[in-house]
Amino acid sequence: MNNAAVPRDNHLLLTKYFENKGLVGHSIESFNKFLSVGMQRIVDEVKEIIPDIIPERVRELKIIFGKIRVETPYIREADGTRRRIMPMEARLRNLTYAAPIMLEMKMIKDGIETEKSTIQIGELPILLKSNNCYLKGLTVQELIENKEDPTDPGGYFIINGTERVIVIIEDLAPNRLFVEDKKTTGPYPWVAKIFSEDGQYRIPHLFEKGKDGIIYLSFTRLKRIPVVYVMKALGLVNDKEIADAINVNKEMQGDLYINLYKTSEIDTQKKALMIIGKKLGITHSEERAIERAGEMIDKFLFPHIGKNAKDRKKKAFFLGRSIKKLLLVSYGLLKPDDKDHYANKRLRLPGDMMETLFRYSFRMLVGDMKYNFERLVKRGRIPSLGSITRARLLTSRIKSALATGEWMGGREGVSQHLDRVNHYSMISHLRRVVSLLTSSRENFEARDLHPTHWGRLCVSETPEGPNVGLRKNLAVTSEISTEPEIEESDLIKIFKKNGMKDLW
Repeated sequence: MNNAAVPRDNHLLLTKYFENKGLVGHSIESFNKFLSVGMQRIVDEVKEIIPDIIPERVRELKIIFGKIRVETPYIREADGTRRRIMPMEARLRNLTYAAPIMLEMKMIKDGIETEKSTIQIGELPILLKSNNCYLKGLTVQELIENKEDPTDPGGYFIINGTERVIVIIEDLAPNRLFVEDKKTTGPYPWVAKIFSEDGQYRIPHLFEKGKDGIIYLSFTRLKRIPVVYVMKALGLVNDKEIADAINVNKEMQGDLYINLYKTSEIDTQKKALMIIGKKLGITHSEERAIERAGEMIDKFLFPHIGKNAKDRKKKAFFLGRSIKKLLLVSYGLLKPDDKDHYANKRLRLPGDMMETLFRYSFRMLVGDMKYNFERLVKRGRIPSLGSITRARLLTSRIKSALATGEWMGGREGVSQHLDRVNHYSMISHLRRVVSLLTSSRENFEARDLHPTHWGRLCVSETPEGPNVGLRKNLAVTSEISTEPEIEESDLIKIFKKNGMKDLW
């Protein structure tokens, strides 16, 4: 191959790459995954509605959810006619390019199915060029006939005639423990953090080791409770069981002894749960305090591991391994974690953000359906599935978030008006990566270039001023994986086949 042919071959290779992958292919793939997998997963999390107030002469009643699907975009005119709508018409008429969401439901009374129907529960804005968009797969000539720009990559929504893009959110990897060395500040020189996430919850957990060697844990309403109390509440009451779970080296045994001595007066799981109950401010009765403490550690302590009492031993061993890592860093036997390393980051794509929004909106709808059912029963009526479903509630919640950019968790600016100054600024906006860190704080290390940005993020495209280093853009040929994750159960089978043994 002569030197003159290299640039031409490189140009051909890049051309084919962009034809197959596209500049916003990751956003479109993530939205398709949300439609095919994410929505059904959210419905399966809820599963059913069990009303507290049921009709007379009915012993048991529940509403069970089945399959959910999203159709193609349509519009209903003033005369009642229904027809499909194309993106250009939605832009010109200030409409939302959205499709109906259909959900299978059935009502079970005393074990007998009395009603089954597929009901529209709302409308979902459709990402342009996704599987449910009419522009998917059209040729250049067909796009021109539909008044569309053939070079438009898609990857955005049309809300009330306005083009809105969900920017990519850069976040710390969930369910991973990060240990920091803070020797220069505060009474707790060593700190470890983990964001426990299972889809429904995202709960920060904070470990702090003081200069006296005592290790504290904080999560939700529990603030700075000694970790040994928590381990005893999880079922590891014996000192040897706790020592085995943490599995410290010889040089760290002094710290372990200090923590065990500090909590030596608690010798039963019941007493440990009582301590946690008091920390929660429950003073009604011992039984109530123990019950609430048990609910707290089951639901909100490491929810990614499980939410049932049977998962407590797993949580105890995970807690022990977390303590060991914190001790290893405090003794200089392990380096602190680099939070800015890109292996410790995760990029939240439009499909992920829509899943978060739909989960919140769907749970609101389910609560409203339960309320409507009970209200109608009080009036002496036997409600039908259609009469208790208010589709506008789900639709308005989703549209409002996309129109304003205000998302769950107090996040703002998630959805933005698409920059149409020119084609390049539009592509840049569709490939923008935004950090959750506030621009008013220094965060010097987070703003710096990191060696792991190479090939992933553009080293020069970032704004000047307070957002420098916090607002970035993907490198031209970088890709974001949207493939389904390996199921935990499949991984456990592989590990057990290779000699892994249960600790409990």
